[in-house]
Amino acid sequence: MNMQTNSRPIPERLNIAILFAALVVSWLLLWTASHFSVGWGLLAGLLFAHVHNTIFSLLHEAVHGIFSPNPGRNDLFGMICAAAFPTSFRMQRAAHLGHHRRNRTDEDLYDYYLPHQSKALRNFQLYAGNLLGLYWFCIPLSNLIYILTPWLYTSRTFIEGPARRLGFEPYVREISSQGIWRIWLECVSALTYQVMIWLLLDLSWQGWLLCHGLFALHWSALQYVDHAWSERDVKNGAWNLRVSAPARLLALNYHLHRAHHQQPDVPWLYLPQLVQADEQRPGYWQIYFRLWRKGVTPAPPMGSKAAL
Repeated sequence: MNMQTNSRPIPERLNIAILFAALVVSWLLLWTASHFSVGWGLLAGLLFAHVHNTIFSLLHEAVHGIFSPNPGRNDLFGMICAAAFPTSFRMQRAAHLGHHRRNRTDEDLYDYYLPHQSKALRNFQLYAGNLLGLYWFCIPLSNLIYILTPWLYTSRTFIEGPARRLGFEPYVREISSQGIWRIWLECVSALTYQVMIWLLLDLSWQGWLLCHGLFALHWSALQYVDHAWSERDVKNGAWNLRVSAPARLLALNYHLHRAHHQQPDVPWLYLPQLVQADEQRPGYWQIYFRLWRKGVTPAPPMGSKAAL
């Protein structure tokens, strides 16, 4: 569903303008990182980490049906954003909407571990996945696996084996119900986009890896910094983080994540209106460094208040 009212209309034209501006800037930064010195490449990579996140934020809008009030255009631009990420739009939509249904439940925790879970494995997932960027790298890798073996995602052996042991079973089950060949075509389209950009911009693997590596660090951490130690509640289990104005604007208010979880049909432009003046708002870096210090801790019961 999307939300199209007189007071909060979907800013489609603004979304399209931001998307194409972000795409062009991301191409320029990739080219710079591939053709200039290490110093310029590092600067380009740091900027790319934020600009590429703008594209992801627009993908996030499309996943919720609030990039455009027109469903066809919404999905079209969602697929463009997904190709740049890169991923399948339908795969991302299934996974993300599943996250909203399971947020802070036993099936969607990264800052805690349950009695039957290995603390060492959960810490590996937190440190390597969220804090060191492996989470993002797993997405294009999983897309490549899907292209080569699309049947794997519908295999009972895979779903009840590796996916279950790693804690991703409900997500893989939902992805497997989306239709194999539509997702396969989107994965191929994303790969085609990436190859075309590589060839047209004459990218080097060092420049590409530097930009996407820094983006992976930024994106992977953000996916859980905005949830860690929030209350164990499906709708309220997130934070409206305090960050600098430029960082918040480049992320299209993505840091106002509690407001988004409470009203996911509200476009990014209006999320500041939903933030309560007296609510607890930790800083991004406060939670980020606490994750590094503490690692995972025993999970409190569902319904527990914030533990920050």
